[in-house]
Amino acid sequence: MPAILSQAQTLISGLQALMPSTYQQDSLQALLGLFLEGQGVSLPEHCQTKSASALSRFLNEYKWSTRQVIREVRKVALQQILSQPRIGRRPTLQVIIDLTTLEKAGKFKEFKHLIRVYNSKRGLHVVMLYLVVGQWRVPWSFQVYRGKGTPTPTQLGLRLVQRLPKNLTQHFKVLVLADTAFGNNEFITKIRQLKHHALVGVSSIRKLADGRSIGQLHKRGQQVRLQGLKSMVCLSWYYLKRSGGKLEKRYILCTKVLKGRTITWWGRRRWAIEGFFKTAKHRFGLQRFGQQTLLGVYRWLVLSLTAYLLAHWVYLHAPTNPLPDWGDAAQKALELLLPLMALLPMLAEIQRLQPLAKHHGININVTWCKM
Repeated sequence: MPAILSQAQTLISGLQALMPSTYQQDSLQALLGLFLEGQGVSLPEHCQTKSASALSRFLNEYKWSTRQVIREVRKVALQQILSQPRIGRRPTLQVIIDLTTLEKAGKFKEFKHLIRVYNSKRGLHVVMLYLVVGQWRVPWSFQVYRGKGTPTPTQLGLRLVQRLPKNLTQHFKVLVLADTAFGNNEFITKIRQLKHHALVGVSSIRKLADGRSIGQLHKRGQQVRLQGLKSMVCLSWYYLKRSGGKLEKRYILCTKVLKGRTITWWGRRRWAIEGFFKTAKHRFGLQRFGQQTLLGVYRWLVLSLTAYLLAHWVYLHAPTNPLPDWGDAAQKALELLLPLMALLPMLAEIQRLQPLAKHHGININVTWCKM
């Protein structure tokens, strides 16, 4: 079995070993199987192998270590990333930071202080740290923004970067990519203090030290000093196509001295996280949580992201197209990694239809063979 698929199997086995009982192991498999249906409708009541109440107890009540599950997933992901052959200079690790809203409607009494309106969107506001290096894509960690009077998205993003493991940051050159919301002096200064480089979006009205605005610059790649920022930065821009075909000029700054076209190339790479958000929400049910407790929501998010990783690894095991078909990748992951979760719904459907088949003279017998 190719190494990447073997490691995915190892992760499944490792996660099951963390469950205190066989019953909870079955619930874990059922939830992962639900996410790996890849249709984005991952509600517990849609599960055909466990009842919604059983899955609710698994998420909200049962005593299994969510922290250990996260450690196990990260351990396998880190092994994969660090095991790649290195030729020449240290490769660049793209650390992409962004805030996304898991939109929700209705009342959530247990955590109403977290479901709030921010940037005209109501829901759970999550700052995500997403790693990209070579062929690997890893949603590494996240923090929930709790609103006014609590750490800002910028501070949460910095916290996530600071917690990256040293064996990862020492192995790669780290480039932190973020949008305009993170392009403030605090974020840029702290990233440089960590000895990383930042490439972030910046508003066209942002002031330079000489009083001019960024929008008045006409040469890509020139070095400038922003008001309130001690170090020099390089500036460039690109045009983003919006709805209706309209082009929108987006400015970006980089703390590393690079050519204008190189800055522009890296600036476009930030959008990789937007594709991930869309996939995680609409294929792997990231925003479909409806749990009774904060623990249940946290576990839901962790297992949804784990399912995304498993599907991504299966795609890398045998890529058929330059861009993955996430529905196909999820289905293959289900069949290769959790075959019983793929088969049991079919067997349940056969059992349900047996009286109808018998009525029409069709006798169906299902025999289990021990492997």
